[in-house]
Amino acid sequence: MTKRADRIVYKQDEAWINKRLSASKASSKHPTQKEAEHAAREMLKNQGGGELITKGKDGKIRSKDTIAPGNDPNPPRDKEH
Repeated sequence: MTKRADRIVYKQDEAWINKRLSASKASSKHPTQKEAEHAAREMLKNQGGGELITKGKDGKIRSKDTIAPGNDPNPPRDKEH
């Protein structure tokens, strides 16, 4: 059984953080949300897929996306991408 590689992107101070959900420290810090999301997607692809959660400036979840080859047991019709 493999460990889940889910990642989250959120704003902290003046940087956007890319972090594995189970980690205590950030994997990377970026000046923009777009750069942090790109880095998180690449890491998920390299780690065999998983869920990418993106939070807005207000801290609320604004996007969830399953990165292949992750397994989404209930795939919704994606209206976002």
